Amino acid sequence: MNINFVDLTQQFRRIEDTLRRRFDDVFAHGRYIMGPEVAELERELADFVAVKHVVGCASGTDALLMPLMAYDVQPGDAIFTTPFTFIATAEVVALLRATPVFVDIDPRSLNIDPVGLSQAIDRVQAAGKLRPRGIIPVDLFGIPADYDAIKTIADQHQMFVLEDAAQSFGAWYRGRRTGSLGDAAATSFFPAKPLGAYGDGGAVFTNDDGLAETLDSIRVHGQQSNDRYNNVRLGLNARLDTLQAAAVLAKMTVFEDELDSRQRVATHYCERLQEVVQVPHVPADTISSWAQYSILSDRRDAVRSALTTSGIPSAIYYPVPLHLQAVFTYLGYQAGDLPVCEAVSSKIISLPMHPYLDAGQIDRICDSVIAGAQT
Repeated sequence: MNINFVDLTQQFRRIEDTLRRRFDDVFAHGRYIMGPEVAELERELADFVAVKHVVGCASGTDALLMPLMAYDVQPGDAIFTTPFTFIATAEVVALLRATPVFVDIDPRSLNIDPVGLSQAIDRVQAAGKLRPRGIIPVDLFGIPADYDAIKTIADQHQMFVLEDAAQSFGAWYRGRRTGSLGDAAATSFFPAKPLGAYGDGGAVFTNDDGLAETLDSIRVHGQQSNDRYNNVRLGLNARLDTLQAAAVLAKMTVFEDELDSRQRVATHYCERLQEVVQVPHVPADTISSWAQYSILSDRRDAVRSALTTSGIPSAIYYPVPLHLQAVFTYLGYQAGDLPVCEAVSSKIISLPMHPYLDAGQIDRICDSVIAGAQT
């Protein structure tokens, strides 16, 4: 029996009728860019997260870039973030010629460490070369960062918080949905995400009326309101296409149930594996959306070999932290500068995670992990 790392085929069979009706509606009206499904999805997402505004866009990367552009981030600005994430989080900062400042992670949650964040801001201020402007926490693998602590630090320094919720849509932090935890938030509809499209897509969330208006302009080449030939700022071609919005609307009909199933899978993993590897730590008053289920093991190679021998896929997120990536050499980081994330990157391995794993498949995966960890 094949085990998929992410299984979109079973999900498709479940929503096929709804999905085809949605697509047929798009084919009938023919508005393939920014059609009515985009506005409908924005309303549904805003209700789900409990924010005032959602601005759909072409990718999760655009969803990160657009708020930075709206905040007029520029050279000389320091944006603080985690090195243990996908490159898009820091890439958007560098694209605007601002400076990413990497902060080490908490060894349990694997999210940005608030204590280290405060210290990093103090160091930048003391050096006097950069202006601290913003913080981009990442909700790694679906587990929200510690936003109460982060927001307190941001307020002390008059900085904005842009939540990178690309992996955490549907998660909870102290009674609030991810997407509502910063001054703005970005998510991704990449197909493998908990709520994915059938191509690229993303969205920005905010309660700030002015910011939402600016974001709406930026995503369409900086146009003013709906006047496509009156451009008031530099913008992007970052529109969410209608078929992708229709796909996400169809998936919204099963999303809550899929979140419950992801929790079932994660609980089963934890029960079987907690004595042999370090399983994910979900802080109190927090519920993960389980974009990935990632374990830490000193015997990672043996674990991965055992999985491969059993025909079970796995992945490593992330083998090289961002501060050690070649593209960021100019920032001057060296091995050993951020020891927690460097140690984690040498031990981490992600197991299959999706709502359609059954108990037998999970046990088969766990048996292989245990065999590898104990050899």
